[in-house]
Amino acid sequence: MESLRELSRNHVLGNPIRLAIVLYLLPREKALFKELLEVLEVTPGNLDSHLKTLEKAGYVKIYKVIADRPRTAVKITEKGAEETGRYLGALKRILSEL
Repeated sequence: MESLRELSRNHVLGNPIRLAIVLYLLPREKALFKELLEVLEVTPGNLDSHLKTLEKAGYVKIYKVIADRPRTAVKITEKGAEETGRYLGALKRILSEL
């Protein structure tokens, strides 16, 4: 039961798109906005909204990269990696109890 409570308390990662974003970023550490759009197949506005929620929670950092033109990049933070690990651990405990 405690694992279920733990999952329900994390409203940020409880959303499938936000969970997919951090799961994509975990092994890579960072990605371009356009890359996330292609992988997740969401609209730019939808992705922007989810990224802002993750940034407000301290799970990701959004910044500009200047190459041939300015691009938006997203990097998972230490807090984001830790919270994702906790969330996945709770999910794993629940699944093992089924």
